[in-house]
Amino acid sequence: MSVYTRLDATQLQDLLTDYAIGELEDFTGISAGVTNTNYFVDTTLGRWVLTLFEQSEPDELPFFMQLMDHLAAHGVPGAHPVARNDGGFLSHVGGRPAALVYRLDGASTDTPSPAQCGALGGVVAEMHRAVNGFAPRQRNPRDLSWIEEAAGRLREVLAAPERRFLDEELGFQRDVACRQFRDLPRAVIHADLFRDNVLFRDNRVAGVIDFYYACHECLLFDLAAICCDWAYSDATFLAAHWEAFIAAYARRRAPTEAEHAAWPAMLRAVALRFWVSRLVDLHFPMRGHDVQVHDPAPFARLLERFRQAPPALGPA
Repeated sequence: MSVYTRLDATQLQDLLTDYAIGELEDFTGISAGVTNTNYFVDTTLGRWVLTLFEQSEPDELPFFMQLMDHLAAHGVPGAHPVARNDGGFLSHVGGRPAALVYRLDGASTDTPSPAQCGALGGVVAEMHRAVNGFAPRQRNPRDLSWIEEAAGRLREVLAAPERRFLDEELGFQRDVACRQFRDLPRAVIHADLFRDNVLFRDNRVAGVIDFYYACHECLLFDLAAICCDWAYSDATFLAAHWEAFIAAYARRRAPTEAEHAAWPAMLRAVALRFWVSRLVDLHFPMRGHDVQVHDPAPFARLLERFRQAPPALGPA
């Protein structure tokens, strides 16, 4: 959610003529996140979030809009796209494809409690159940083939120990993990369920946002990404946080035996994916006016930890 593309009031006023959401009152850029440009937009009829898509291919974008619309229709709390006057969800502003979504009440947290993790577990389970009826599919844009391509670029800038570590883990993912993932349950997942993408009101989930990495992938991927971010603090495992999450999740969707078996490898796959993504952002940054770059080191530490002593998924 960095600001790569600057907009002015005139551009936003012109954009709003395509919607029935009132006249522009105020707007401000959102500096959190790394991939797209986002603005808070206030009008005479409400509060909204405008996203300008900086990297997504135009033919990928209808999938995200359909998914958010589908989840909202099934009661999953999340960002819901705003329809234009012509019924479509996508617009164009500042030379970028764009979409408006309803702005949710609530706030993200940097220090979640076990109770909040439990609330999230219930929502993620319902989200994984709701997508059973969602037919559109989109491949994972940051799959192993993308990681291998990125690794080729990174080898030119990484120190020798990092290169060896990266190559060892790529070898494991190619030779071992892929076989373990072959028969896992799959559906459309969020794929980026970090703390800044979940809003709370007290201990209740007010909404899940930023579905722009959503793809058809192993459901276990979402669980591993959540474990990496919500159940760790400076590489220290927060057992109570994870137990609260997985207990609430399992009451609605119990992980399968195959998912339990593949869990250690999936933790490594997810840590590798986000370590490499952050290395790319660090060494090959996108240009913009207010760009957020996350430190890759925490995911390198998590990856090393998962290679040695991964936590359990939960009671089998």
